[in-house]
Amino acid sequence: MAASPLPRFPRGFLWGVSTSAHQIEGAADERGPSVWDAFTALPGNVKDGTTAAVACDHVRRYREDVALVRDLGVGAYRFSVSWPRVLPTGSGAVSERGLDFYDRLVDELCAAGVRPVPTLFHWDTPLAVEEAGGWPARATAERFAEYAAVVAARLGDRVTTWLTLNEPAEHTLLGHALGRHAPGRQLLFDALPAAHHQLLGHGLAVAALRAAGAPEVGIANSHGPTWPASDAPEDHEAAGFYDTLLNRLFADPLLLGRYPDAVLELLAAHVPDPVADLKVISAPLDRYGVNFYQPTKVGAPVAHPTPVSGLALPPQLPFSLREITGYPVTDFGWPVVPEALTELLLTLRERYGDRLPPVVVTENGCSYEELDDQDRIAFLDGHLRALHRAMEQGVDVRGYFVWSLLDNFEWAEGYGQRFGLVHVDHATQHRTPRSSYHWLRAALTEQHG
Repeated sequence: MAASPLPRFPRGFLWGVSTSAHQIEGAADERGPSVWDAFTALPGNVKDGTTAAVACDHVRRYREDVALVRDLGVGAYRFSVSWPRVLPTGSGAVSERGLDFYDRLVDELCAAGVRPVPTLFHWDTPLAVEEAGGWPARATAERFAEYAAVVAARLGDRVTTWLTLNEPAEHTLLGHALGRHAPGRQLLFDALPAAHHQLLGHGLAVAALRAAGAPEVGIANSHGPTWPASDAPEDHEAAGFYDTLLNRLFADPLLLGRYPDAVLELLAAHVPDPVADLKVISAPLDRYGVNFYQPTKVGAPVAHPTPVSGLALPPQLPFSLREITGYPVTDFGWPVVPEALTELLLTLRERYGDRLPPVVVTENGCSYEELDDQDRIAFLDGHLRALHRAMEQGVDVRGYFVWSLLDNFEWAEGYGQRFGLVHVDHATQHRTPRSSYHWLRAALTEQHG
């Protein structure tokens, strides 16, 4: 356990925990099918062969889970709304049963004194939308905006903070370029239209949320420092290109109203006039969500790439991932580098200046199995101190959300990785708060004291 109290964060700093719909909700028979239902039905796509049909049974147990959030002492709960639970075919007829669930969840949160922070899309595209073209098709951005308007009309009287997309970078890379996640496309650079249309969908959704009176709108983008594998020019070039794909592709259009030149050149081969959409994409934001887990070391391409953190890249890409050594690792094999969070936030501030809205760390967490999870406590303690150092150096950070409240369905890993402050026995659905839950509750009591 951490030896000394955390530094004092400003009064009004927003503390929270995050989850996502497909990973915890279950009740799959009460919603339309998503790309993840189709993906997990194919043998070999999920390591342990499981699905999220039940997951954490959150739809039926949400009151118990909200009580865990309340008792933790955080001020906000970030969850995602399942597009196919609200619109089973992605458009057209609305499921009142689906909307009613989110009504009850938001009411329960408000009664508990916890701010609801919904994310409209966390990777669970309705299967019918995918079959009509999915995110590589422009029409999906328009369907997403229509869905945003439906949810805002129902929940907007109680929800003040909205996020549009979660991690479009990972959804593009893992779901559309490499095929490791749903929908399982292996398009490599031909996946770039999926990136553009997610950004366009974000911009159209921002307009829909503003029209519904939403006072605070943002996005949750994943970011991380990219470290060159060596001082060699070819490693620096490869790292720079990877940084463009991971970081700049999804931040420059939002914050600067332009694509990086290297991306625009590739994108223009697939999208007739991507520049024409940038005015919609770059609509002003009130908060900029940053999901951070680890830095990445990148070098020039190699003939036989070695998997790093469980990810193997094809050799035809113009970069390769390299292992980061000298740091502890999580059960997922991810390096624990708290100072990289400080580096990242300072880089974003330097790169975007006054175009960068106030930042909220919308995800930060780690996978550890133990109930007495001292390694997770050390992870959280280190990253919160790193966050505070960035704030001391002038980065405007307004909140921090731990990933995740519960052990959940961890996508292609199934139930083999456990990110929860609360352990979930998936056979019985019994919830057991880990040592990290109790540590964070005590730390927040000190902050509020």
